[in-house]
Amino acid sequence: MLEDRGTLGAANTLTLIRANLPALEHRLGKAVPLLALATDWLDGRISRATGTETRFGRQADFLADTAVWTWFTLRHEPNGWLRTATFAAWGASVAAVTAASFAGGAMKDLPRSRWIRPAATVQVIIGVRIVLRQISDTRRKLHGEVRPT
Repeated sequence: MLEDRGTLGAANTLTLIRANLPALEHRLGKAVPLLALATDWLDGRISRATGTETRFGRQADFLADTAVWTWFTLRHEPNGWLRTATFAAWGASVAAVTAASFAGGAMKDLPRSRWIRPAATVQVIIGVRIVLRQISDTRRKLHGEVRPT
């Protein structure tokens, strides 16, 4: 899946780091989703700029996003609709590709549309909510307000 490359390379390494960010929540705290967004953007930029896109990278990128955002919404997202959208956007896709891969006896590539990207849309919505919440929390702290529970 790495084609003719002998190493993972920088982009794939960033992808694998992103997949493991939930395990580092106790050290990274609120930075986990922001690091996930940053490494997702950065690994794509690096692989395209250096011409090192691989089948492994495409599969790992999607699975890393699935792991991080499913974990995040289950643990931190209060909106039930967004939790459901997360499972619809990532979980259904992973299940379909897994079933097709087992049935065909080989790993199938996830079909990707340039225009219809439900997982990316959910990721952006969750990312925007995270940033807005962190801005709101910072404002409250600066004004000495206590966040309601």
